[in-house]
Amino acid sequence: MQGVPEKDQHLNASERPMPDLQLIRPNHAPALLAFEQENRAYFAASIPDRGDEFFAEFDTRYAQMLEWQAAGTDYFHLLVTEGGEVVGRVNLFKVADGSAELGYRIAQKAAGQGLATVAVRKVRELAATEYGLTRLRARVKLDNPASRKVLERNGFVAVSELTLNDKPAISYICELR
Repeated sequence: MQGVPEKDQHLNASERPMPDLQLIRPNHAPALLAFEQENRAYFAASIPDRGDEFFAEFDTRYAQMLEWQAAGTDYFHLLVTEGGEVVGRVNLFKVADGSAELGYRIAQKAAGQGLATVAVRKVRELAATEYGLTRLRARVKLDNPASRKVLERNGFVAVSELTLNDKPAISYICELR
């Protein structure tokens, strides 16, 4: 198994240690950039590509993310392995009036292991207990059944259909209280 420490190669996915969910910090920047670069094509297959500008201006964008997080308008969470590698992210953005938009990405090599379901559950709990939110919103394209399952397993309910990047999509709501 590529990318799994030798001592953990005999473990199946459900027995491997869960990466640690952490709010972004200044020292996460290199690992987050590597995560985005390594998974760029994989992510672009299901969501719009971030574009070359995102990578060219990453340091400025990252500093802005830290500012938004400090101001409480956004919360950026990373799934970090014991070795410091970022294998996923779960973000709450557009935080206002007790509500936020949820977005998440899991590295291609970590997909299908249940990480998204567990990470979204943890962030949903933080949203209610630490950030004082009462509702989360999410949107997912119809051609992304895995993400729809993650949301539904975490108490999100489909509320409307919409178009997202010229594709049919569903809007979800999760009431936290």
